[in-house]
Amino acid sequence: MNKVNGLYKVGVIGGMGPASTVFFMDKVVQHTEASKDQDHIDMVVLNHATLPDRTEILASGEHQPFVEAVIKDAKILESLGVSCIAIPCNTAHHFYSEIQKSVEIPVINMIEEAVLYVSKMTSVKTVGILATNGSLRTKLYENACAKVGLRATVPSEGSQKVLTDIIYKGVKGGNESNLAEFLTLVEELRGNGADVVLLACTELSYFKSNTLPLYCVDAMDVLVQKVVEMSGKKWK
Repeated sequence: MNKVNGLYKVGVIGGMGPASTVFFMDKVVQHTEASKDQDHIDMVVLNHATLPDRTEILASGEHQPFVEAVIKDAKILESLGVSCIAIPCNTAHHFYSEIQKSVEIPVINMIEEAVLYVSKMTSVKTVGILATNGSLRTKLYENACAKVGLRATVPSEGSQKVLTDIIYKGVKGGNESNLAEFLTLVEELRGNGADVVLLACTELSYFKSNTLPLYCVDAMDVLVQKVVEMSGKKWK
């Protein structure tokens, strides 16, 4: 990766949603081993909040305006000398190949990294997926799991509606979300045989501020760890 003044710089295409982007940045800071300001990671963040909703564009089939906007963001970040790009939004990774092809620097594949992480956990054969309708419709995680020999299980139709309300009316809407309701969804997936439940929507990272069972893995945490590692820093 390119170095800028001897240091690695990370580019972030954010705003999907804005609160998740802030949470992502805070996690990078909190998990970088540092004793002073200068030990932290340089980041250039485009908080592109006006990007269309990813689930909506997948449902409509009108992909091009979104793809063109994100590619433009990636090229801007590349022109600013960043070494790699992180996109803290799971659903947006449906367009990963097009984004990566548009730039010469690495774009971290959040989906592949999260699935690779859980595949290395002891005795994991089935992964429960808590994600947006868009991610489920395109089978982002199911396909990634299949590539490494893992089975994926997803919520029932009724439970997915509850999860959608948690994501959109709760976290994205700036309203309090019910932890007990969320844990009911987690336990449904466990009942379906999930050894690990993957929080595969960055809005669900909100619940990681609570004490969740150890079998809950946050895809955003995996992305943060990869960013720290690729920046040449130590994970804390």
